[in-house]
Amino acid sequence: MDWAAFGVDLHLELDATAGRRAGLERALREAIRDGRLAPATRLPATRTLAAELGVSRGTVSAAYDQLVAEGWLVARVGAGTEVSPLLRAAPPPAAAPTGPVAPRYDLRPGSPDVAAFPVTAWLRATRRALTAAPASVYGYGDPRGRSELRSALAGYLGRARGVLADPDRIVVTTGYVQALALLVGVLRDAGRPVLAMEDPGLAFHREVVRRHGGTVLPLPVDDRGARTDLLGAGELAGVAAAVVTPAHQYPTGVTLAPERRHALTRWARDRDALVVEDDYDGEFRYDRQPVGAVQGTAPEQVAYVGTAAKTLGPALRLAWLVLPARLVEPVVEAKRHLDLHSETIGQLALADLITSHGYDRQIRAVRRHYRRRRDLLLDRLDAAGGRYRVGGVSAGLHALLRLPPDGPDEAALLAAAARRGLALGGLAAHRHRPGTHPPGLVVGYATPPGHAYPAALDALLAVLGAAEPG
Repeated sequence: MDWAAFGVDLHLELDATAGRRAGLERALREAIRDGRLAPATRLPATRTLAAELGVSRGTVSAAYDQLVAEGWLVARVGAGTEVSPLLRAAPPPAAAPTGPVAPRYDLRPGSPDVAAFPVTAWLRATRRALTAAPASVYGYGDPRGRSELRSALAGYLGRARGVLADPDRIVVTTGYVQALALLVGVLRDAGRPVLAMEDPGLAFHREVVRRHGGTVLPLPVDDRGARTDLLGAGELAGVAAAVVTPAHQYPTGVTLAPERRHALTRWARDRDALVVEDDYDGEFRYDRQPVGAVQGTAPEQVAYVGTAAKTLGPALRLAWLVLPARLVEPVVEAKRHLDLHSETIGQLALADLITSHGYDRQIRAVRRHYRRRRDLLLDRLDAAGGRYRVGGVSAGLHALLRLPPDGPDEAALLAAAARRGLALGGLAAHRHRPGTHPPGLVVGYATPPGHAYPAALDALLAVLGAAEPG
């Protein structure tokens, strides 16, 4: 039975073996006992329920009276019959924890301060977008994404990141991971599945490539960024694509040097190869001029990937690919057969936010917010003696603390932090191969909510202080 007309959806299985009244009583008891009928839920009138069940009104009245007498129901004159508010469904048995326990202090990299999400501006953008939208937006859509968002992104990326973006070459995806998976699938299907990825880099992204049929080779990173001068020779002679983070390398934080940017695009032209440019936090810079996207200098060799995960929030699942002409159709077909198209309402809201310049205002606001956090981190480290060399802090949302050669072991520091309830990133977890990079801690200063950030820094300094010799 569907009680949708009464504000309650409940399915009752009536077993009339012992009579309809007894069957109705049993079904109602079971619904109350297992929580499908919550305390204080109002039941339908006897006449209405009798009509719905195909029984007499007297049968329903008798069943109600019996359950009132037993304390399952309460009947009030003029207010109808409801489940007794004193009843509580038996709690389910406690289950053993199945996932990791959340840390008390979270300084892991990779996430923004989600409390900075512009709720009011997003609501206004959504309201404006839906008010003007035709009914067709609620149907199936274009695998490339809504034209409103692609047009808005083309303008924004051109002026803010130096990207040469034609709306017809933009594909909206559900995050960076899907964008990377689509590109790997297209390369795999073309018989070119070998990719170079930065070392150190995010291990999860390497696994994404492997799970979609790609092969990963390490591309070393030093203080001038990825060693793009090594592409096309030795172990890297046969790679079809290089996945790089030129504006702010993850996790070292260095910027790709100009001569290496040239080497990267020259290699891609000469070898008919692809550069996958991950511009994950390109909007956040503090002590230097913005570094434009590599895509702007070689749009036919670079697949540019941007995302709203850091500027707004990862829950939106909104990212975008700006593609060379030859890859548009293969990627669109791959997207069509993967999930048909990305969610539409968020695309319309983001398009409105961009065209109304609310997106620019949000970026300026959080850029100031994260700079204050970065400055506080640096001030606290300096006050503690400045023994740890800090890198990668001219931009982005994380810092790299290089450990001194005579200092504590990276793994020991991470274990000590965990004992204090502090979560950090370690550089070792980002390496392709053990021992190929000096030890360090990757500290994300964007993640904690504002009220928790000073305490998180206290915990970090306590760990570092306890590790000092003597």
